[in-house]
Amino acid sequence: MDRLQGMRVFVRVAESGGFAGAARALNMSPPAVTRAVAALEAAIGARLLIRTTRSVKLTEAGARYLEDCRRIFSELAEAEAAAAGSTAAPTGTLTLTAPVQFGRLYVLPVVTDYLTHHSAVAVRTLFLDRIVNMVEEGIDVGVRIGHLADSGLTAIRVGSVRRVVCAAPRYLERHGMPTAPRDLRAHAVIGSSNPGSLSEWRFGREQRTAVAVQSRLTCNTVDAALAAAVEGWGIARLLSYQVAPALADGRLRLLLEEHEAAPVPIHVVSPEGRRAPAKVRAFVDLAATRLRADPRVNPAAA
Repeated sequence: MDRLQGMRVFVRVAESGGFAGAARALNMSPPAVTRAVAALEAAIGARLLIRTTRSVKLTEAGARYLEDCRRIFSELAEAEAAAAGSTAAPTGTLTLTAPVQFGRLYVLPVVTDYLTHHSAVAVRTLFLDRIVNMVEEGIDVGVRIGHLADSGLTAIRVGSVRRVVCAAPRYLERHGMPTAPRDLRAHAVIGSSNPGSLSEWRFGREQRTAVAVQSRLTCNTVDAALAAAVEGWGIARLLSYQVAPALADGRLRLLLEEHEAAPVPIHVVSPEGRRAPAKVRAFVDLAATRLRADPRVNPAAA
């Protein structure tokens, strides 16, 4: 504790630019501040400050040590907040976001379980098929599907999904089954993005095989593209979690599995990290546990 106190005094002297200002801020006498800094310099074996009659300046070693002290105190504050948060009861309103269908199928059951166990919390969901700015939009927790940009968010990987090609058995009975990506050019293709006459599907672990496909039907929602595929209109390319129920009951069949691209990661993200309030930490812990245990989300759990 003596060393930590000496570090605190040193930081205050450096930030206030003098011993008198630091003494006032710390409610200490100037001689006590001087002794604390001198003891710290003696303990670490380096001169941290250059003292003149008018000012105090950092030495080169002092400037580096100041940054290290600030980092240590920041990490200490995070650790204390995390410890307090782990024992505090979750309260308040939790706002979370996830892709629409993933939210409905996989996140909403976690939310209802969370609410059952934490009666002092309310939850607001924003299920959107777009990436939102969590800080600007006041969102506490998000589920992201895809590779994360370096955004400063704290992320916990909970699983992965595949981009799969599928069709209904009735479609395949009428039109045959493609055996290679290039065969798709001869099939009816269902698009699931913004309207456009031409799109490109990529295949292989490194996505080096590109096939230009003509989408006569382009849907602006996943549900619509999925429904068209189930009805037997054509071949769709969707994420594995989106088609899992239809695959399980035989309404759809997977195609070109040996040509699939590498799986896409799923993360639970939050902007506050270890300093997050109890309501966030409790939900993140529950969501990570539940999603990792679901083989439809995390193949390793199968």
